[in-house]
Amino acid sequence: MTRRIGILTSGGDCPGLNAAIRGVARAAYAMFDAEIVGIQDGYRGLIEGEWREMRRDEFSGILTLGGTILGTSRQPFRTMRVIGEDNVDKVKSMKKNYERMKLDCLVTLGGNGTHKTANLLSEEGLNVVSLPKTIDNDIWLTDVTFGFHTAVDIATDVIDRLHTTAASHGRTMVVEIMGNKAGWLTLYAGLAGGADIILLPEIPYDIDRVCEAVARRANAGKAFSILAVAEGAMDREEAAMKKKQRAEARAAMPYASVSHRIAAQIEQKIGVETRVVVPGHIQRGGSPSAYDRVLSTRFGVHAAQLIRDGVYGMAVGMHGHDVVHNPLREVAGKTKFVPQDHQIVQAARQMGICMGD
Repeated sequence: MTRRIGILTSGGDCPGLNAAIRGVARAAYAMFDAEIVGIQDGYRGLIEGEWREMRRDEFSGILTLGGTILGTSRQPFRTMRVIGEDNVDKVKSMKKNYERMKLDCLVTLGGNGTHKTANLLSEEGLNVVSLPKTIDNDIWLTDVTFGFHTAVDIATDVIDRLHTTAASHGRTMVVEIMGNKAGWLTLYAGLAGGADIILLPEIPYDIDRVCEAVARRANAGKAFSILAVAEGAMDREEAAMKKKQRAEARAAMPYASVSHRIAAQIEQKIGVETRVVVPGHIQRGGSPSAYDRVLSTRFGVHAAQLIRDGVYGMAVGMHGHDVVHNPLREVAGKTKFVPQDHQIVQAARQMGICMGD
């Protein structure tokens, strides 16, 4: 029996998407009679009916390719059931286009928002399998997401390169690393790159403690300090605010980001010359690491196995060394934050790294 599989990539791009697409397709072709339908630009393409039947040769030569051959877009989950000015019922349109494509199942590759919409479609009766993609590593019930390790390598390389210029000029360098809600990327890259101070969204910081750590190094004859700061890091005052209030406070501050604010405060409070580096979307770009190529491929193969066995409504993940699957309803809507007592946080503290608190 032929199984017709739709594939889409949604949310932010990251290394490993094409490797995962390849893993799904090649494993499906090897296991059973399969047809692959590529849906353009994520859920937008599913809503608007932009898709095409893919040839087998399109899955060759993409293992090492960054980005996504299917394109992607951000379609916020909170608006999925909202009918806007275009008068489009998005859920109804996605279901209708699923039927028009004559799909037996849909494979979605994405982060938290993607999983929530995937679960919505599953609850609406569609056959869905979801794969965990995000450089933030914050998807529930998976130890690791694909794209994360490549981003760690890139962010670590940025920090490595800053050590030499910081030492040469005797400057403090603040590196702003992606991660608005969860600090996994900053934690790993900060530890791997030898940062002296690591600030995460999960551990509200006290700017006086941060300045004390910088001053302590200066007084010990160390001419520079490196701060790895998650873009979503917040001080104790912000942490006590409600989400909307905090967003308004951030929008009103006279700084481009929290990292620029921290740099200005360090200069004002202790007179240490400080610079900010924002690698930004560089952390999402380029070829996936060997680890992410293997991980993406394994996730894709597992998705094909689920399709072969007719097991749907599942989110693929990693537990220990094993690729597993969990019900989408148990994964969607939950975020995996860095626990304050996590072993890596404890290791950082025991190394003398300041966590800002």
